Amino acid sequence: MRESPVVLEASNLSKMYRRGPEEIHALQGVDLFLSAGEVVALVGPSGCGKTTLLNILAGWEHPDTGEISWKGAPLSAPEDLRWGELAIVPQSLGLIEELSVRENVELPVRLRKPRSGAAGTDGIDVDRVLGDFGLSSLGERLPSETSLGEQQRTALARALVLSPRLLMADEPTGHQDVVWTRGVLRALRGAASEGTCCLVATHHRPIVRFADRVLAIRGGRVEAVDAADEVAAGEEL
Repeated sequence: MRESPVVLEASNLSKMYRRGPEEIHALQGVDLFLSAGEVVALVGPSGCGKTTLLNILAGWEHPDTGEISWKGAPLSAPEDLRWGELAIVPQSLGLIEELSVRENVELPVRLRKPRSGAAGTDGIDVDRVLGDFGLSSLGERLPSETSLGEQQRTALARALVLSPRLLMADEPTGHQDVVWTRGVLRALRGAASEGTCCLVATHHRPIVRFADRVLAIRGGRVEAVDAADEVAAGEEL
């Protein structure tokens, strides 16, 4: 029985690519649901379709078959969702090099429609978000003047600054040390405690152990698995 409201639901998603004469069935009849306030780890070996699935749920790619629902209503164009509803952290991070760290984090706030004629950051505590990710002293630097781990945390801070209903992150701890892996996990749990659903594609065991649910892509299909079993199953998640 689902205790929290479902934010996003997908049914019968399929995606096939051609590589010369070969057909690659990245996804085959994928069904899944994501609920408010949970952290979900999406695991599977490299090339299994994790990024493809995230791209389809984000509207960056279109499935060959299947439907996506957002809060119970059919969603024909996920890319039309506002940043305050759906936020994404791709592996490429997508930071704007000409903007400072602070300006990158502030960008979703400044681009959204202000409430009641308010301007600027509209009451959002950007300083707190920067502090949560260890970026307070780096706010005026350009992304290229920071480490890859700091850039990744900048992208996460930008994604969470508006407390979205759904965060999708592709390998969000891939460039973090042990200390900041824990920091990222704290931030994800903090967001989930405020109602954000966090879907995280990962190979990283700490996230798998930390997640409320673990979904594995196997043979193009998504299935729920036990976190402890998945961690023990082999070197590559």
